[in-house]
Amino acid sequence: MARSSGSVARMSTPSAETSSPFTDFSDIDGFLRIPRLASVTASQDGRVVAAIQEADEPGAKLVSSLWELDPAGSEPARRLTFSAQGESSPRFAPDGSLLFSSARPDPEGGAEEETAAIWRLPRTGEAQVVASAPGGLSLLSVAEDGHMLAATAVLPGGTLEDDAERRKARKDAKQTTIWHTGMPIRLWDHEIGDRSRRLVLVSPHGDLTDLTPDVGTVTLYAASADLSPDGTTVATSWTHRVRGGETRSSIVLLDTATLRREVLLEAGEHAQYSSPLFSRDGRHLAVIRSTTSSPSDTSYSRLEIHPVGGGDPVIAQLGDLTPSDIEWAVDGALLVAGDLHSSGAVLVIDPSTGEARTLVGGGVFSSLAAGADGVFALRSDVGEPARPTRIATDGAVTELPAPGAVGALPGTLEWVETKVGDVTVGGWLCLPASASTGSPAPMMLWIHGGPHASYNAWSWRWCPWLAVERGYAVLMPDPAMSTGYGDTGLNRGWPRRPDVVYRECETLLDAVLVREDLDGSRTAMLGASFGGFMANWIAGHTERFDAIVSHAGLWALDQQHRTTDAAAGKMRVHLHEEENPDWYRAFSPHHEVETITTPMLITHGNRDYRVPISEALRLWWDLVSTWDGEPQDMPHRFLQLTSENHWVLTPSNALAWNQAVLAFCDQHVRGAEPVPEVLPW
Repeated sequence: MARSSGSVARMSTPSAETSSPFTDFSDIDGFLRIPRLASVTASQDGRVVAAIQEADEPGAKLVSSLWELDPAGSEPARRLTFSAQGESSPRFAPDGSLLFSSARPDPEGGAEEETAAIWRLPRTGEAQVVASAPGGLSLLSVAEDGHMLAATAVLPGGTLEDDAERRKARKDAKQTTIWHTGMPIRLWDHEIGDRSRRLVLVSPHGDLTDLTPDVGTVTLYAASADLSPDGTTVATSWTHRVRGGETRSSIVLLDTATLRREVLLEAGEHAQYSSPLFSRDGRHLAVIRSTTSSPSDTSYSRLEIHPVGGGDPVIAQLGDLTPSDIEWAVDGALLVAGDLHSSGAVLVIDPSTGEARTLVGGGVFSSLAAGADGVFALRSDVGEPARPTRIATDGAVTELPAPGAVGALPGTLEWVETKVGDVTVGGWLCLPASASTGSPAPMMLWIHGGPHASYNAWSWRWCPWLAVERGYAVLMPDPAMSTGYGDTGLNRGWPRRPDVVYRECETLLDAVLVREDLDGSRTAMLGASFGGFMANWIAGHTERFDAIVSHAGLWALDQQHRTTDAAAGKMRVHLHEEENPDWYRAFSPHHEVETITTPMLITHGNRDYRVPISEALRLWWDLVSTWDGEPQDMPHRFLQLTSENHWVLTPSNALAWNQAVLAFCDQHVRGAEPVPEVLPW
C-alpha cells in the first residue's frame, strides 16, 4: 500500500520567504548549513517567536538565534537577535517582552562571563540582563505575575552565595575530582556528581531564591519542572536512590514562599513520573507515568491529569499514539503530540474524561505552543525538515515563512508494507529519480535506534536524501518495538530481540526488492545506537550485504550493560549473563566475530556514555585481530570522533562522517575507488 508516491506532498507556502529553499543534496556542506527550526513559542497577544540554529562559519558549532514569525503566514520572518554566543529558550513575559537564555556578553558587566543568563528583550529597545548565576540560568517557566522558574547548578555542598568563590578556588587548584556515593554517575555525555542542580525562583527584577538549597547531586539531575500560573507552587520530578543501583522519580510540589515540600505522586517499584505541567487555572497537573521495564515487559508511558488538591486522576485515552509533547490549550483542553503509525498526530484531550479526538495528523509535531490565534508547532516528516505551523481549531495547517525550507528532493517517498506472520510491517522507501528498470538503484537498509523510535520525521544526523542524491534507494522500516503502534508494538520483540527485528526488516526488504527498479545484488545495511547493535549482530549472521555501517553500536553486552549510563535498566531487564546465558549467547554480537566477512565501517564518539567508546574499541580489536589476511588488505574501517557524544553534532564532523559513510558504501557496494588512507574531508 502506498501512502504517497511520486513527488512528496507539501503544504502550500506563502511566496514571501526569508531565504531560497535548499535543493542541492550533492552539497553536503551546504546541507549542514541549512537553518534548523529548534522551537517556537507564542504570546497571548498574538506574537510568535522561533529559535533557529545555524552552523557558524568554520562549522565548529550550531548557534541559535531568535526570529519573529508572522502568525498569519504572509510576511517573512524577522531576525531579532544576533550574538555569536546565541540565544535559546524563548518565552514571553506578561508585559509582552521576550525572555530568553544566552551567554552573550553583558554590556553593563553584570552577568557572569561565559555562562547563560536570563535576558529580556522589550518590544522596542535593546535586550538587558534580568538575572545571572555562576552556574548559569536555564529558563523553565513564567508565571502570570512575571516571576520565573529557572535551573542552575552549584558545586556540591555549596550555596548560590558562595558558588562563585568556590568555583574559582577549584579552577585555580586545577582540581577535577568527583566524589561518587552511588549511581548514576553519568548521563549521555556529561558527568553526574560534579555539580548540584537547583531550581531557583527569579523575580521580575532579577532577585534569586534557591527553592532547593538542600538537594544533593542526584535529586534534580534530570528533573523536569513547571511553575504554577500564580507563581506560588513548583511541580518537579524528584529523584532518589533505591537499592540495586536504581533510582525512582516522584512528583513533588514546592511552596515558593516557604520552600515546604509535598510529595504529590510517589514513585514505586512499578512506575515513576516526569514532565509535570500545570493547567492554565493551576488546578490540575498533567504528568507522564512510566511503568518499570522488566524481562517480559518494556516501559509504557501513560498521560495522566491529576487534581493538585488531591483526588483520582484522569487517564488520557491515547490509543496507539506514543506521547512526546504536551501543552494546555487556551480553552482548558490538553494537547498531546506524539508518534503514530510511522507518522504523528496532535490529539485534544478532555481533561474531565480523558477522551481524545484528533486535531491534526499526517506529520510529526513538536514544540506545541498555544497562542491567541491557535496552536503553533513545528511540523516535520521524512521528506521535510521541521517547519513552523499554525494549527486551527478545525485542524487546518498553515506554514509560517521562516528560514530553512527545503525544495525539490532528489527522488520520491513511498510507504511500503508487507506481512510478517500475522503482523503488518511497514516502512518508508526513498527512491532516487534515476532509478528505472534499465538502471536499477542499489539498496540501503537503515534500522533505527531506540529501539523505541520511529522513522517518521526528518533527521539532520541520518538524512536519507544525501544517499538518494548519490543514487541509492533507502528503506527505513518501523519493525518490532517501534513507537506509535501502542503497547503491543512496543513490546513485540522485547527484550531487545535482534532476531525478531531483523526478520521483520529483512522480510520487508525482500518484498521491496521484487521491484525491477531496485538492485538486490548491491546492498548495504546501516544503523546507529540500537540500529548499530543490529548492524553488529547482522554482520555475524548473514553475508547478504556488501557493506555494513555501525554507529554507536553495542558489541559485547556483558560489558556494555555494566558500563552504560543506563546500567540499572539494562541489568534489570537482561540480568547477569550467568542468570540469562541463552539470551546473552544468542544476542551479544561479539560471539560471532569469526563469522563476519562483510566489510564494516565502525563510527563512534569518545564522549558517548550511553554506548561507551569501549564497545567500538573492543569491536575494532576483535575485527583487526581476527582478520585472516595481510593488514593492508583488511576491508574494515574505524572513524573515531574524539569530541562527539552519542550523536555527531558538530557540523564539521558531520561533514566528514557523511562523506566517509557514503564513500565507504560506494567502494563496497558500487565498486568505486577505495576510501583514501588519509581522509580528504
